[in-house]
Amino acid sequence: MRKRVLFTVGSFNQTSQMLQIAKALGDQYDCWFSQYYADSPIINWVIRRGWLEHTIMGQRFRAAAETYLLDKGMQIDYQGRKHPYDLVVHCSDMIMPRVPRGTKSIWVQEGMVDPTTPLSHIVKVLKLPRYLCGDTSLNGSSNLCDVYCAASEGYKAFFTGMGTDPDKIFVTGIPNFDDLDKFRRNDFPHRDYVMVATSDIRETFRTEDRPAFIRKTVEMAAGRPLLFKLHPNENRERAEAEIRANAPDGTLVFQEGNTNEMIANCQELITQYSTVVYVGMALGKTVSSYFDLDELRRLTPIQNGGTSAANIATICRDFLEFAGPRKEFVKSYRFEPVLSQATDLS
Repeated sequence: MRKRVLFTVGSFNQTSQMLQIAKALGDQYDCWFSQYYADSPIINWVIRRGWLEHTIMGQRFRAAAETYLLDKGMQIDYQGRKHPYDLVVHCSDMIMPRVPRGTKSIWVQEGMVDPTTPLSHIVKVLKLPRYLCGDTSLNGSSNLCDVYCAASEGYKAFFTGMGTDPDKIFVTGIPNFDDLDKFRRNDFPHRDYVMVATSDIRETFRTEDRPAFIRKTVEMAAGRPLLFKLHPNENRERAEAEIRANAPDGTLVFQEGNTNEMIANCQELITQYSTVVYVGMALGKTVSSYFDLDELRRLTPIQNGGTSAANIATICRDFLEFAGPRKEFVKSYRFEPVLSQATDLS
């Protein structure tokens, strides 16, 4: 009988990364997928009430992920109820369900982690549920998984500083951000604009003066064409109305489409709290962000020619075949990344 692996998924980015890892594992293992979930009756009641639709636990994200995975021929087991599993690969450790916690576990970094706030530190110090900080600032800091796969040495240092055992953290790169140069070759019809990648600040219960931000981007564009790429989680009707009211006629607005290709074709990239700032940096664009740019350069995901999924799959495979106690795996394991001829653009 093949060993069984459960991948938890969420946003399209998380889902597509997990699919790449599963494909890299090959047919040797029986791979299943579940939308990110909790085993708390209270949280599940809140999900059913539709109060978490702005999060990856919402029905909208679940429907989109399952449609995508089924179209790719993958197997779905929501909440991992159909089978026992030999390994769970987590897209987040903000909530750790009790059922998979008894088996081997690997956490895979999705992208940028939200900045820590005073609330993040209070939640951490008081050992409150991590989701109470209201953002992803504590993602990767639970130290509950057996293995952590990080985007870069900078992020390994960050997660270590947040309390995760450094011996558990392997710098593998992350699949959707490890070969960004390839996006220069695209058929996106627009070029030479200033691109603005917005964030779902208001949808995650934080405050933002969006009209003022839009007017600032118009000033920064200095007459150049503008293209806005909205966060998938944003209220498009509201966001587009604000752009039309505060930006020049002809400003382009997208909520769907390949963000990385749009960045590859832009002159300058303006972001708020978005992982895509790393794409702009890796592609040599002029970028701005609410984050400190020097810190972002330190954190930028390694460019390894698209071998991150294979790197993570190798760790999954080696962990699955490890016969000793699961907590002993990282003490003896020596991770050897898949070799690539790609140039590190970071």
